[in-house]
Amino acid sequence: MTKVAVEFTLNAREQNEFVESGSTLLAMLRDRLDLYATKAGCHQGTCGACTVIIDGEPHLSCLTLAERCEGREITTLEGLSLDGALHPLQQAFMDGFAAQCGFCTPGMILAAKCLLDRNPEPTRAEIADAISGNICRCTGYEPIIAAILSVAERMRDPVGKRA
Repeated sequence: MTKVAVEFTLNAREQNEFVESGSTLLAMLRDRLDLYATKAGCHQGTCGACTVIIDGEPHLSCLTLAERCEGREITTLEGLSLDGALHPLQQAFMDGFAAQCGFCTPGMILAAKCLLDRNPEPTRAEIADAISGNICRCTGYEPIIAAILSVAERMRDPVGKRA
């Protein structure tokens, strides 16, 4: 199989890889780069477990060719924490018991991050729509939506004026 050189930014670091033509971003992340937060679910683009952020938008890494990532900025769940501190969404999922089995959590958090980046005051319906491509087999959508709402509230009122 033909190898293709790909340069991209991964979790804020420049990356150069040779990938097999036709291989997926999911395979590159998990099999070559040992980034296991991105889950391999259905491999058909229906479960959302493999969601990553590419250039600020959620994408299914199981349907994204690695060679199409040339020059793109990719963020996985590993890239959200800063200096060992969890991202507020990661912390809210832990605090609100929104993780359950945890398989859908990376995709849910990355979809929520994209939503909050473009809409810091989402409604419950907007949150439900933003995460609708991510299936939670534990049927735990309510704690997930509550966790995302709590982060949105904290972003609007970071010093706790609303007590």
